[in-house]
Amino acid sequence: MSKDQKKYGKSPSYYAWQRLKKNRNAFLSLIFIFFCAIIAIGGYVFLPDATPDANKQNLELELLPPLSKATILEVPKKEIAPQKNIISYLISGQKEKNDEVAIKSYRTENNNIIIKPFDGDKEESYPQTQTKIINRTYWLGTDRYGRDMLSRLLLGTRISFAVGLISVIISLLIGVTLGAMAGFFRGWADHFILWLMNVVWAIPTFLLVMAVSLVLGKGFWQVFVAVGLTMWVEVARLVRGQILSARELDYVTAAKALGFESSRIITRHILPNIFGPVLVIAAANFASAILLEAGLSFLGLGVQPPAPSWGVMINDHYGYIVLNAAYLAILPGLAIMFLVLAFNLLGNGLRDALDVKMK
Repeated sequence: MSKDQKKYGKSPSYYAWQRLKKNRNAFLSLIFIFFCAIIAIGGYVFLPDATPDANKQNLELELLPPLSKATILEVPKKEIAPQKNIISYLISGQKEKNDEVAIKSYRTENNNIIIKPFDGDKEESYPQTQTKIINRTYWLGTDRYGRDMLSRLLLGTRISFAVGLISVIISLLIGVTLGAMAGFFRGWADHFILWLMNVVWAIPTFLLVMAVSLVLGKGFWQVFVAVGLTMWVEVARLVRGQILSARELDYVTAAKALGFESSRIITRHILPNIFGPVLVIAAANFASAILLEAGLSFLGLGVQPPAPSWGVMINDHYGYIVLNAAYLAILPGLAIMFLVLAFNLLGNGLRDALDVKMK
């Protein structure tokens, strides 16, 4: 701690952090979000199925319930996929090196492995030196294509975080820029930007996202742009209101008297003082972006299969809710609910922690 901090007390950020830690719901939400972020960044390192998009299909093992175990025979592929470096592996996983055969039972005979396939009674023989028997546990079962549910659920965290992060960045860039221009310069700029905000605000958000998605096309990157372009209005309204209040304060008047340029006054003097409210609305927009992405993917307008979006997973399996495999749709629904709830609770906690009037 510096001498000035000892003399005059700790910084406002220190007290804000202390208030946030005392808010149990917000702090636990922050820990949960951090844990999800680690999974999203690590990606394939944490997955039982590290193939691209966790898309290893074994139709013989479809719809296995949670905690199911299976015996697998691994047979090397004729064409071996090249080994990726660590960065490429983290981003896109590793292609399969072996073909897999689910088996009921096996025995060895004359340096051969005699197996009985999982879905049949006809025995098959493989050279013992070229194959390997493994036992695998499917902790959350498998989906209708025989894919590991846990792997796809965890990898879906990456898509939700990516869409939320990029969409919030896009909305902040547009919203802060337009809101700052409207609030600081007033006049025709304020009237035009306010008119534009009212027009966008009048259109239901989900319909606007769908329209932008249809124009840009379906895909992973298109979702970022579509969601980001529809979330800037709340940011712009907040920034405009904050700057309208701040532009008449003494420190802004002093900066104008010193001849500072408008861009410097906005970026170096006003915006740092309204960072708290912007951070709060960014957390709320992050939650909204996750919901919008899930809704688009559910309707087939967002992330496309086989990418493990939670919305896609619900769409693939909502018909099983009335059957004995309802968990296939419930688990990704719970994942969406918990992550959105965590961001909302964190936003509420940040609002209280950054309030300078709080003791």
